[in-house]
Formats: sequence, structure tokens, C-alpha cells
Amino acid sequence: MRNAINFVAFQLVWFAAVGGAAHSLWWAGPAAFLVFAAYHLRRGVRARGDLRLMVLALGLGFVTDTLMAATGMSSYASAVPPAPLAPLWILSLWAGFAFTLNHSMHWLTARPLLVSPLAAIVGPLSYYGASRVWGAVTITAPLMHAVGLLGLCWLLSMAVLSLAARRFARAPDDSVAMPLMRSP
Repeated sequence: MRNAINFVAFQLVWFAAVGGAAHSLWWAGPAAFLVFAAYHLRRGVRARGDLRLMVLALGLGFVTDTLMAATGMSSYASAVPPAPLAPLWILSLWAGFAFTLNHSMHWLTARPLLVSPLAAIVGPLSYYGASRVWGAVTITAPLMHAVGLLGLCWLLSMAVLSLAARRFARAPDDSVAMPLMRSP
């Protein structure tokens, strides 16, 4: 049940971030992520590993989306901070995604040779959907160039994140006391 909640909560973060950006509400994604993070980290279970994954995912997301904006291959609606930096709303997606890797998406991280090529396809499709359906991202380069760069970034990012998730999940003491939060 917790994995189902984790999966649904991340989807809500995705819709808040992308839908919010499309409607000039740059803060909606980060706010939804903060609610997700508060719920997710309240138990303290695997919190240390999840926080490490989040920092790693934020770094990978920052590089990926800043690269896309700096090269002119894409532009982002509600870009706070402004281009060429990756906007906060898309970084909240990367951070939220990290919280799924040892939980609802654990089955993916156990198969890095499968998930990396899959991410090279699904990652760019997510951007394409955010572009075509929501208007939150505008792909300004020739589509195949942008999709190719995104696919490569997602392939490499998922390989790194999958290996890191497996490593962080094996940490001997992965719980961390969170102030004002108790385990049930």
C-alpha cells in the first residue's frame, strides 16, 4: 500500500509541477514536492538513502535541464530562476522522482541494464507530453536533436541513479531522526 501511495503522490507532484508551470504557477511543483517529502520522510525509513538520492537526482536534473536551456534546445514556462538555469518546478520533479526509486519504482533500480535504455525513451516522452499537452516546455531545437540529447541524459542519469539507489538501500543504518516527525 505504501508503494501505491508513493507512486500516486509522485504523479500528483508531476501534475502540480507541469500544470502549475503551464499556468504561470512556478511554485506549485516545489510546494507539492515539499508535501510529498514531508509525508515520505515522516517515517524515517530509508530517509538517509532517499535524501542522498534526492541530492544526486537534483544534480543530474540541474545539469540536464540547464544544458537543454543553455543550448537553446528547450525553454521552460514559468522559469524561476530564469534561463539558462533549470527552473525550480522541473527540479522538484527530479527530487520527487528520487523518492520513488527505493519504493514504488524499486523494481526498476534492480535492473539497471533494462531501466537505462527504457529511461532514454520514457524520459524524453515525458518532456514531449509536457510540451504538447501542457505547454510547460517548448522544444526549440529540431525535435530529433532535443530528443536525442534528452535520451542520452536520461540514459546516463538512470544508470547512475539505479546504481546509487541499490548502494544507498544497503546502508547499515539508513534511518535518520527527523525533527518534529515520529514513526508510527
